[in-house]
Amino acid sequence: MEDRSLTNAATLPPHGRIECNLCHHQQHPVFDRTVTEEDGWRISYNPLAWGGSNPDVIVLGFSKGPTQAGALTSAPHDQIAYKGGRSKLAKILHHLGLIERPDPKIVDQCIADRTGQFHFGSLIRCTVQRFDPAKSEWLGTGGGMLDKFIGRPFGAQIAKNCSTLFLQDLPERTRLIVMMGMGSRGNYIAECRRLFETVRAGPWRTVNEVAYADPQVVVVHVEHFASQGALLPNWLSGTAHERGRLGLLAREAVYHALTRERGVAEYA
Repeated sequence: MEDRSLTNAATLPPHGRIECNLCHHQQHPVFDRTVTEEDGWRISYNPLAWGGSNPDVIVLGFSKGPTQAGALTSAPHDQIAYKGGRSKLAKILHHLGLIERPDPKIVDQCIADRTGQFHFGSLIRCTVQRFDPAKSEWLGTGGGMLDKFIGRPFGAQIAKNCSTLFLQDLPERTRLIVMMGMGSRGNYIAECRRLFETVRAGPWRTVNEVAYADPQVVVVHVEHFASQGALLPNWLSGTAHERGRLGLLAREAVYHALTRERGVAEYA
């Protein structure tokens, strides 16, 4: 495993477990056992990475959900990322023009490819959970999860630490970051943009309603692969639904990112 610090974050973490004690304040945190808690929220130490460490495209969820976190001790590493949601992820990446077919087998290959054009992970590399007093249990999913965590001082500091470590200095070839989730009324988009503006010097500009960019990368927000009900089908619908407009804007932003300095044929 690679020992990463704020002074050697010039590349993305390699495929596998990540060693990092930035947020847990322990010299040797124990994988999937060390927990840091504050104000009804907690993070479990289990940072992971998949795919290439010198990618063209970074795909980031928010955190490992209960399906992924629950597989840490029972599934091979390559099966954990987006577990239970790869068919939906394939539809999203195909809609963006990043893979040739909406086939989860292509996603499997990209996730396992240590030298490929994709890197997969999460904005918060450790698992985030909130305490639900009504159920008296810790939950890793639920409405407003993304917005509420980053909107709290504890979550904001964790997000800043992760972003500084893994997103401040990117490989030269990286041109696109696909972010899973938009939040209620775009709140997650706004919070993430503020985060990127804090850790990357910019200048930053608006590409469209779901995307923003600095001189190197375009950050594009898409429907979350684990969204419920008709949200994802509507986002994929093109002009058939109002939410489909956001999917088309995301596709346009991806095209913009990948054609600023190179041809689209490379990504066909």
